[in-house]
Amino acid sequence: MLKVAVIEDDIPTSNQLKGWIESAKPGIRVDQWHTRDDAEAAIARETYDLVVLDIELGRERHAGVAIINAINKSQATPVLVVSAMPATIYRSIMKALDAWDYLQKATFEEADFIETFLEILRAAKDRSAGKESAPVAADNELSVDPLRQRNPIWRGERINLPLTAQRILSALYEHRGQVVTYEQLFQVVKSGRNRDNIRKHVSTIRDAFREVDPDFACIENIPMRGFRWADQGV
Repeated sequence: MLKVAVIEDDIPTSNQLKGWIESAKPGIRVDQWHTRDDAEAAIARETYDLVVLDIELGRERHAGVAIINAINKSQATPVLVVSAMPATIYRSIMKALDAWDYLQKATFEEADFIETFLEILRAAKDRSAGKESAPVAADNELSVDPLRQRNPIWRGERINLPLTAQRILSALYEHRGQVVTYEQLFQVVKSGRNRDNIRKHVSTIRDAFREVDPDFACIENIPMRGFRWADQGV
């Protein structure tokens, strides 16, 4: 039986997430925890297939950070963060914690949550079954595979990005040299299908690359149309 932990201090939100999970996967076991102490105790004694958590629990603004650290020390459980924190704040958390994906509260619907939830379960199953091999990339090439939840590799360095940003990056790289329109990119995001949201994701991608490669300039903005991956030096 699949086991999932929902770590959320707001009871109505916790119950809503539990209901969505049970509708997506009938027969699944969902444990609900509302405090950091209870969640950490459960993680120490249970093996979960996936953990859904909020970063802020009660008065502890970064309780979720401590919980993910505890998860990473004991087991490689996939984590889906559901938080009200803006993506700009979350990105630094993502870099430190290796969470699998992030959904910002009040910006997604049930279908978005379920699709993301099921995709993470599929990716985790593939990974545990050993269906992926280690990524290999040439010095000026990118290795990216969002379906395996494998962090992109650029010039031998890991680029830490959530799944949504990885999907956008994959679309741009797959069509490198060509313009990928906003409309095409709308198809790979779960929520926030508007140009401003796409631009924010692209900004996140650029910033992440520049942390390991300050001269990174492969993603070009094509005004009014979209974006294009152009190999550096081309």
